[in-house]
Amino acid sequence: MELIEVISAKLHGIKITESALHYHGSVTIDEEILRKADIRPMEFVYIWNKASGARISTYVLPGEKGSGVVCLNGAAARSCQVGDEVIISLSKYVTNDEMINRKAKVITFNHESRINTIDEILEYDFINNDINDWQFKINKIY
Repeated sequence: MELIEVISAKLHGIKITESALHYHGSVTIDEEILRKADIRPMEFVYIWNKASGARISTYVLPGEKGSGVVCLNGAAARSCQVGDEVIISLSKYVTNDEMINRKAKVITFNHESRINTIDEILEYDFINNDINDWQFKINKIY
């Protein structure tokens, strides 16, 4: 059975608020943001640093709800500076059959009044009827 890696959720332009080099690994993210993106604790994510181009993967831990926290822990703390904008992406492995009507949440952020304030919630909507018969839409949810 062939599995395809697809995007499931993306936090686009979220800022690193803290780093904890001597912690035992992971990225801590505000629980409210995790819930809105459908990202669960212990899931692996990719983190892409928009400033340096660094790319890492690590697992998620929930942070204080409503705090806006994004804290890189352990070795991951070496890949970004506090204040760097990053893209955090969650992928899933799905079968061809599961590609039918696939959706992914994308959250963008505004930092004017408070760091890591949700600006928009978008939904990538992939409708796949056949290898050559598909549609892709971006829907604004919030």
